[in-house]
Formats: sequence, C-alpha cells, structure tokens
Amino acid sequence: MAPRALDYESLNENVKKVQYAVRGELYLRASELQKEGKKIIFTNVGNPHALGQKPLTFPRQVVALCQAPFLLDDPNVGLFFPADAIAKAKHYLAMTIGGLGAYTDSRGMPGVRKEVADFIERRDGYPSDPELIFLTDGASKGVMQILNTIIRGESDGILVPVPQYPLYSAAISLFGGSLVPYFLEETANWGLDVNDLRQSVAQARSKGITVRAMVIINPGNPTGQCLSEANLREILHFCYQENLVLLGDEVYQQNIYQDERPFISARKVLMGMGPPVSKEVQLISFHTVSKGYWGECGQRGGYFEMTNIPPKAVDEIYKVASVSLSPNVPAQIFMGLMVNPPKPGDISYEQFIRESKGILESLRRRARMMTDGFNSCRNVICNFTEGAMYSFPQIRLPPKAIDAAKMAGKVPDVFYCLKLLEATGISTVPGSGFGQKEGVFHLRTTILPAEEDMPEIMDSFKKFNDEFMEQYEGHGGYSRL
Repeated sequence: MAPRALDYESLNENVKKVQYAVRGELYLRASELQKEGKKIIFTNVGNPHALGQKPLTFPRQVVALCQAPFLLDDPNVGLFFPADAIAKAKHYLAMTIGGLGAYTDSRGMPGVRKEVADFIERRDGYPSDPELIFLTDGASKGVMQILNTIIRGESDGILVPVPQYPLYSAAISLFGGSLVPYFLEETANWGLDVNDLRQSVAQARSKGITVRAMVIINPGNPTGQCLSEANLREILHFCYQENLVLLGDEVYQQNIYQDERPFISARKVLMGMGPPVSKEVQLISFHTVSKGYWGECGQRGGYFEMTNIPPKAVDEIYKVASVSLSPNVPAQIFMGLMVNPPKPGDISYEQFIRESKGILESLRRRARMMTDGFNSCRNVICNFTEGAMYSFPQIRLPPKAIDAAKMAGKVPDVFYCLKLLEATGISTVPGSGFGQKEGVFHLRTTILPAEEDMPEIMDSFKKFNDEFMEQYEGHGGYSRL
C-alpha cells in the first residue's frame, strides 16, 4: 500500500526538520521520571507559576469578573471585589460585542490596542499607532506569523543570535528558510560585535542566501544580557545599511536585575536616530504577558507593533491574521491590564505595587544566588544574569566525559544534563539546543525556583557537578576562561 499523507515517511519535510530543545529529550526523560515518582524541578522553561510564583491579584480579579459577568449584577459584589476591579471589568466588557465568548477583530480589540499604543508612547516618548499593533496568542504566535510573511523559500536567510531561543530555529525550519547565525561573545558578557554580523551576512551571501531580517533578543534568552543604547544604535544602522527588517524580541523587558544597563526598546533608539534611518528601517517589536512579574504563560497573551511597514504589507499581515479569526479574548484583557495597571490613588494600587515589587526583588536575589552558586562549582563559569529569567553557565567537560558521551551516543552537554537529571531531579536544557561555539558546552536553567528552595537546589547541583568532575577528571582540572 502506498504511504498515506500522515504516515511519517510522507510528512512535510520541514515539519521533520523542526527541533525544539526546551521540550526535547531532557524534558521527555524528566516527564518519565516524574511518572515513576521522582521529584522533578522543571527549570527547563520560563514558566513562573509552575514553579510557585503567585498570580498578581488585581488582573485575576478583573478577568474573573469578565469571565463571569453575572457577578457584576450581584448586589454583594463589592464585598468580594474592590471597586477599581469592578470598574475595570465593566471597562473591558464594554469593549467586547457579546463578552469574552465572542470573537474580536483579528488584530484584537481596538480599545486594548489603544492602551498598548499609549503604553509604548509613555515608555519611549514617541507616539504609537494602534492600527499597527496586533494582539496575538503569546509573543510566539506573532513571531511565527512575521517569519512566515518574510520567508519565501530556502534561499531566504534570517540572522539569529547564537545562543538563541529555539523558537527561531524551529520556525525558520518550519517555513523552509535558512538560519544565519551570529555569535554572541561569552567573554564580553555575551556582547554583540557588528563586525561579526557583517561576516555572517557575507558568508551567507557567498552561499547564495538572501539575508532578509535580523533577530535580537533583549534582554537575552538564554544569555540574560541587556543591550546598551550604543549597541542598539549600531544594530539599527547595520539594518539600514544592509536593508534588513529588525525583529525585536523584547518579552523580558520587565525582568532587569541590575541598574547599570536598563532596558531600552529598539523602537525608542530608532526614533531617536532621526531620518533617514528612523523613516527607513523596518522594525517589528514583540511583547507578552508571559514574562516579567506577571508570568501569565498559560493565558497566551502578546502583541507585535510594526514600524515603517508599508500599508499594503500591513494589509497582507492582517489578511493572514484573519484566517485565525481572533486572538483569545481573556488574554487581550490581561494585555490591557499589563500596559494599563492600577495607578497611584486607586484602591488596588498599593497591593499591586507590593506584589509586583516583591516578585522582581526576589528574582534579582535569585539571579545573584544562581550565578554565585554556579561560579563556586568546579569547571563551571557563569556570567551574571542582567535580565530575562535564565542562567547559562559554561560547563568545562573533561575529555573523558566527552568520550563517555560519544560511547553513549549522546552530545556531551546532553549527556551531562541527563546525568544531572537522574541524580538530582533538576531538569535543564543543554546548551546545544540553543547553539554554541564548537567544543564549548553549556546548560540553561531558569532562575524561577522558589527563593527558599534555591540554596538546596544549588547545593544539590554543586554536589552532583563536583562528583561528576571527580569521576571523569580526577584531580586534573581546567583553568578558568
């Protein structure tokens, strides 16, 4: 019998090429061990609520009222919900046609898009157009929609930082394009050198690839660095020279753990550069409710904003968005609440500030605890997590460990991470899933485990690591970078 359309051998080859390490071999093994009764600490994905972060009270109150609007008719509603949450729920319900169970415009509710535009203007100091903002089911959906629009075939290349969040490699494979890597420099705190960008583009062109867009992840995932204003200006000038669309993945903009390098949006820097650059460079910026101190990953709320995209191209993007009819409506309300939170004087303001500050201050302490913990381990070196929610330590694997990994048919850092998982229950992602220089090995872990659990987790890691190094290296040892 001839293969059927959904037999493995006749599937779309682009689907088979997709690799997504965050939910790869390590995650699958961790899930098996969990079913067998082993306690697993899932640090493989930035999923704050799964690791114990409590939801912010005010947005949940508002969305609860929107989901159950009959509560608003109850004369006792004011006993259970604060007046500003009740007013806000009525505000969002008035934007819908039929409540949360009805489709909205395919770009999202106009009222929420206006709130996003106002937030961007407050943040950057430059006006934003709600007609150029599309609400999406998480930032990932927006990224995929834009990459699908840009990539025409395998000769189209997308510049992506290495190490990179594997959404980009997976989506580029799925849409049949070519990933063009540019390496971040670990010894310069994961800095970006524009000369490396030029070299990457030249190499791609020599292979017949047309480089059409560049991705930046700021703050970095998995690397945690924050791009300086000078670096962003260089990047934008480079995109202007090379005629590239810049895709600004800025989902971790609330997650900043130091004061020296605050988050600055690519759009703010672009607007400040003035013509011709500010009028010519095409920029798509992405944000989400999944990260920051919100951590509402399961709600699937995000947006993208388009700058300098011609109206006809915007119409085509709208047309494709319309195929999915509507972004999910509760998440649109979460997005509205994120960009337009309680203000000073509101009943819920003090509680909202107390909760959000508490989460961010704890994350800042956890970033330091994890960095210091890794740097106290034998053959491990780790840059401080300036932003986002990950540590990305380099693991200097001894030759005997690399040989043992080959014997087991495993990539060396996968071998190490599997051993770590079996010994400690800590589920991480090997650096090979994000890309790294040849012969250099890393792992990525979130900084999200509860603060009170962090010392025990880091002690457990240190004990495993030092025993692993003793087993495969003895008393030799490597010098640090």
